[in-house]
Amino acid sequence: MHSDYKIALMRELRDQQVRFAPRGKRIEQADRAEKLLAELQPDREYPFEFLFYRVTDHRPEDVARQLIRGEDAVHDLRLFVEDITDSLNMRIDEMPEQVHTVESLSKMFNVSTKTIARWRDQGLVSRRFVADGRKRIGFLNSSVERFVAGNRERVARGERFSQMTEEERSEIVERARVLAQEGAGLIEASRRISQVMGRSIEAIRYTLKNFDKSNPTMAVFPSMKQSLSIDDRKAIFAQYQRGVSIATLSKRYRRNRSNIVRLVNESRAHLLTELPLAYIPNDDFERKSLLDSILSPMPENPSGTRKVKAPAGLPPYLASLYDVPLLTREQEYHLFRQMNFLKHRASKLLESLQKQNPKASVMDEIESLYQKAGEVKNRIVQANLRLVVSIAKRHVGPNDDFFALISDGNMSLIRAVEKFDYSRGNKFSTYATWAIMKNFARTIPDEFKRRERFKTTPEDIFLAREDERADQFAAEIDQRNRQDQIQGILEKLDAREQEIIIRRFGLDHRHEPLTLKEVGETMGVTKERIRQLEVRAISKLRALAEAAKIDI
Repeated sequence: MHSDYKIALMRELRDQQVRFAPRGKRIEQADRAEKLLAELQPDREYPFEFLFYRVTDHRPEDVARQLIRGEDAVHDLRLFVEDITDSLNMRIDEMPEQVHTVESLSKMFNVSTKTIARWRDQGLVSRRFVADGRKRIGFLNSSVERFVAGNRERVARGERFSQMTEEERSEIVERARVLAQEGAGLIEASRRISQVMGRSIEAIRYTLKNFDKSNPTMAVFPSMKQSLSIDDRKAIFAQYQRGVSIATLSKRYRRNRSNIVRLVNESRAHLLTELPLAYIPNDDFERKSLLDSILSPMPENPSGTRKVKAPAGLPPYLASLYDVPLLTREQEYHLFRQMNFLKHRASKLLESLQKQNPKASVMDEIESLYQKAGEVKNRIVQANLRLVVSIAKRHVGPNDDFFALISDGNMSLIRAVEKFDYSRGNKFSTYATWAIMKNFARTIPDEFKRRERFKTTPEDIFLAREDERADQFAAEIDQRNRQDQIQGILEKLDAREQEIIIRRFGLDHRHEPLTLKEVGETMGVTKERIRQLEVRAISKLRALAEAAKIDI
């Protein structure tokens, strides 16, 4: 029995007739209900008393007057006929006229069984009969003729849109394949093919989905899980990062735009989880009243900005450090609080980011916050670089590489910026000096031991030190000249080799050295390919260095 009646009174009438009406009365009521169905107009309203009388030939008792929409009455009367005939358990061979099944009716009109199902919703009255020991849907011949007489245009249209031939299916698939290569998705392709071939959009879509399901290796619109390997996903994202458009990637990998966008977003979200967002927490971050203060520009130095003259003899790189003014205690506190707050905010957004279908707007905000935090961090580092030089000058020995010592100290400074808890009220320079000197104390003795291992007598050591003593600034100038020579031969490599060498060895001082895997992801190739190109580039550099008589 159907339960989805729209009119409660009609459902009650059904229950009453099924339980108490004699078999002959029920057969009569099914015929009367079907006849009434053919007369009703969906856009009109009918009193329930009228429907009750037409079906039962009696007036209802104690029923409040209620108007029923024609559309709802048609729906419920069709269910009423099926339920009443279902209760009769009547065999097909008992009927005085021909009974059609769904399959036979489909063949008669040369339409699909889905079309027959739609016709039932549109007024074709069906009944339930017993056939081969089970209940089946059937249609009286008179019911079919009545429906055809009232819906000639609909039936004619269904006959024109007959079941597809193999040739039509092949044409649909080939047209869809061309549209897919142009970047169209399943829905867009179905719409455009429908306009050309005169088929419904649903029929086209159903045909394409069935083809893809039956032929996964030749699918026109394969799902992302069917054929895209992990390497394909990484390559797509790497190309997107280099500026390749979504439309181009869609054509190149035969995916619709929405799939490419989803893949890019998921890859991007995974990459965001690897961001170094560790920060020093603070209660201020949860106080909305401080938000404007935290994100405001750095306060000005009340005593003004006084430029410090660099010591004489310093190379240009080191002398330029003195152009950056030192930070006051208030400025330092402001920048550290701002940097950690930006990371805090990015971390919270990252925790809420969905792994499946992540929102691009949220990822944009995370990246923006991380970039701003990096800019603030660089500002702190630049204001303290001269501190590294000052400490390195006190620790450099006659045989030490001054620039290597500064590079080592810069790394200690960067780590100190990340770990400094500004809320304790200490000056950062005090904390950074301790961190840099601790690192020098650990590394310099090791270097000294390695050098002393090959000296045998105190006299040898003394003579070696005496002979090799030199002005440390002259050594810096020599090192600078050597860097210029290296830059000159580096420019003789092709663009891709230059990029690999620069990224691998951190020659661009704005970025840290990358691993083979990281360079490969950035350039959209495998780690092994990067290794091969690096070996080739280094071989070229050695040959160029020998030709230029550079001591490597």
